[in-house]
Amino acid sequence: MPHGRRRFRTAVVGAALAVAALAGCTGGPEPAPAASVPARTAAPSPTPTSRWDASPASVAAVGDSLTRAFDACSLLADCPEASWATGTDPAVNSLAVRLLGAGRVAGNSWNLARSGARMAALPEQMARAAAERPELVTVMIGANDACRPTPAGMTPVADFRRSFEAAMARLRRGAPEAQVYVASVPDLRRLWDTGRASPLVRRVWELGVCGSMLADPEDLGAAAEARRTAVRDRVVAYNRVLAEVCAADELCRYDGGAVFGFRFDESLLSTWDWFHPSRTGQARLAELAYRRITAK
Repeated sequence: MPHGRRRFRTAVVGAALAVAALAGCTGGPEPAPAASVPARTAAPSPTPTSRWDASPASVAAVGDSLTRAFDACSLLADCPEASWATGTDPAVNSLAVRLLGAGRVAGNSWNLARSGARMAALPEQMARAAAERPELVTVMIGANDACRPTPAGMTPVADFRRSFEAAMARLRRGAPEAQVYVASVPDLRRLWDTGRASPLVRRVWELGVCGSMLADPEDLGAAAEARRTAVRDRVVAYNRVLAEVCAADELCRYDGGAVFGFRFDESLLSTWDWFHPSRTGQARLAELAYRRITAK
């Protein structure tokens, strides 16, 4: 999710050098406990039908920078070879590698995600995916809709729903038999809880990473807490939309909130921005997806 590449690149490099000393002289406090997960973050996905094929022969991935593995390998750059969905890096063991085998990934998978994309961009991505006639389409999008400079800029839930419904319709027009795996939007408040106590992480976040949630990370006042709650509530609402729209399609499987509920720690985050998944984090996303897709 780039935030003004040239200015951000300069600032991040400067911050990384400045906080290196901090990283060397402090062991880093324990992360704060994760915020409680609501009992119902989204409607359940449909019961798998006999039509579902747990061994699809081709995979197209749509979404945002999480699927492009942004900042997983180098500063302010996509690293598609490390993508959880279609990457070829053996350390990640991507979903495509697990399903297709390493030798078949290049000719039978397509990473059509775009860093910075919001849900409004998904219909066009789905049209491109449909043109490849994949047997499986993975969807991971929505974090950018919540990660705006302020909560006022977040995508309205109704708009989020319309765009996702339009995206599914575009896919069905071009690839009516394609299966769809939909990942939930990560819990951004959990991200704040995980990194807020670290001087290193805070210094990077100050550069403008996901301001709606991560601005002023040490501020525990009522206004700041209300802001974070509003963002988390919006993510929960987005996930409900993903689950409900997916449930209306018999060839769609929602992850049941697995990504939202995953208790990641700093080791799974990029050390460039402490926001995107590291290679290890990408591997965990691949594992979650594979488990859901191959479930009987």
